Amino acid sequence: MSEEMKKETEQEEAAAEETEEAVSESPEAEKTDDKDQTIEELNKQIEKLNGDVAKLKNEYARAYADTENTRRRLQNEFEQLSKYHIQKFALEMLPVLDNCERALAQETSDEAYAKGVEMIYNQLKGALEREGVTEIEALNQPFDGNWHQALMSEHVEGTEPGIVIQVLQKGYKLKDRILRAAMVKVSE
Repeated sequence: MSEEMKKETEQEEAAAEETEEAVSESPEAEKTDDKDQTIEELNKQIEKLNGDVAKLKNEYARAYADTENTRRRLQNEFEQLSKYHIQKFALEMLPVLDNCERALAQETSDEAYAKGVEMIYNQLKGALEREGVTEIEALNQPFDGNWHQALMSEHVEGTEPGIVIQVLQKGYKLKDRILRAAMVKVSE
């Protein structure tokens, strides 16, 4: 029996060793599972954060572009306002200029009066020119619908069709913008 007991003892010892191995392997397996699970969670968190960073970068780029567009628009509006700031005033002054020209065209025996009107006319015209208001050249020029307004047409011998033959009312422009079109008579 001793051999049977030895075998049993050996079997019990082997079973005990297997149990110990199973017990000792179990925490490592659990530790490995925990590590894998933690790595997966961290990878998911990294992916989420990378998505958030990409989203925020996109929002930043859009906000920056909107800011730049607004800055450019405001700069353009400021330049336009600065360039054409006198437009409304100049439009109101054009009839005064026309009336001065009409007064100068009238014959008068009072030279001092005529000289005074001429001085006022020259000062007003000079002030408008310094601000960029200039007369539109029309007489003997080809008709241009952008700058001229044809009120009449007439056949004139020796003149090509479409040429301005008479200016009925002077036209003016402010820098490159029309203030008032020249009213003209055009050859047919």
